[in-house]
Amino acid sequence: MPLLIGLGMVGFMLLVWGIAKHNRLVALRSHIRESWSDIDVELKRRYELIPNLVATVKGYATHERQTLESLMELRRAAMASGGPADRQAVDESRMLRGLGQVFAVAEDYPELKADRNFLSLQRELALTEDRIAASRRFYNGNVRDMRQLVQMFPSSLIARMFGFEGGEYFQLDSEAERVVPRVEL
Repeated sequence: MPLLIGLGMVGFMLLVWGIAKHNRLVALRSHIRESWSDIDVELKRRYELIPNLVATVKGYATHERQTLESLMELRRAAMASGGPADRQAVDESRMLRGLGQVFAVAEDYPELKADRNFLSLQRELALTEDRIAASRRFYNGNVRDMRQLVQMFPSSLIARMFGFEGGEYFQLDSEAERVVPRVEL
């Protein structure tokens, strides 16, 4: 009888532990989805700001049309990219490089650099980029926690049993990060 009670207690403790780990994995998966949606909101905000920026620059830099059209095409590609974080990061990196080219064009137009609309758009874009970076750090932290939980024994047993996966980091290539727009007043 004491052996059955002891085995029952061990079984009960394992069940409670398994439920706790499963719930932790579910919570992390929800955090990852939530943090990805935060990134998505900021990316959409950036996508909405870019046409306004391009229109403002077009007024000054009519012969730079190819650069501006290229940025709009890169924007369309980034907006259409809805896959995993690692694939979307490739499109985002390309678009950021295109955005950097537009700011390089703006350097050639002193009147544009002093234009109130351009400065306002540049400031909004810089704030949006900062929010994207913060959201990306939060998302990647959640992915890191999930990966650790999925890979560490014994929680890996629960993760494997219920089909939990670690997730992909959202990382931009370093060249793209260097062209994040900054406001210089």
